[in-house]
Amino acid sequence: MRRESETTGNSETTGNRGREEDAICHVERRQAMKVGTPVTPVKTPMTELPSASGLKVIVSSVASDAHTWNLVFLQLLLEELGHRVANLGACVPDELLVEECRRQRPDLVVISSVNGHGANDGRRVIRELRGHPETAAIPVVIGGKLGIDGADSTDQAGLLEAGFDAVFEEGASLASFGSFLRSIPAGVTT
Repeated sequence: MRRESETTGNSETTGNRGREEDAICHVERRQAMKVGTPVTPVKTPMTELPSASGLKVIVSSVASDAHTWNLVFLQLLLEELGHRVANLGACVPDELLVEECRRQRPDLVVISSVNGHGANDGRRVIRELRGHPETAAIPVVIGGKLGIDGADSTDQAGLLEAGFDAVFEEGASLASFGSFLRSIPAGVTT
């Protein structure tokens, strides 16, 4: 299985088939460099969840947030805790998030934003997710710097009322996030 790293463009592989594909891609790239022809990258989305135990989690930002470091951190944290993660990346349109949730049927969606507009964008996103029968019951959390004035300016109660299952404001402890993760049974939405 091949997963393209959004931050480096490098690929990770698992299993012998993946190593063979890596070797083939490496040879094709070297040959293309010699001849001067561009190589079309392999179109294997990073968004595919590998098969394993733990929760199936989709990590995403909101459409207005171009930051990726927070998403990479969350992906690594969740994987370290034994969960399977599909990282949709930054600036994810609402429609794409809904479509990926319909297709992948995750156990949890984690939305992270650090640009200060997460609360506003999050209300729109959760309305979209809750508005579709296939995605309405999926647990969804939001966290990060959700308001431009920091934690004191975010209406956490309003975000919960809008449909989020939990809100983890900037500075929230990893222990509280971990407790929330342990409360979600795997395979509920599949």
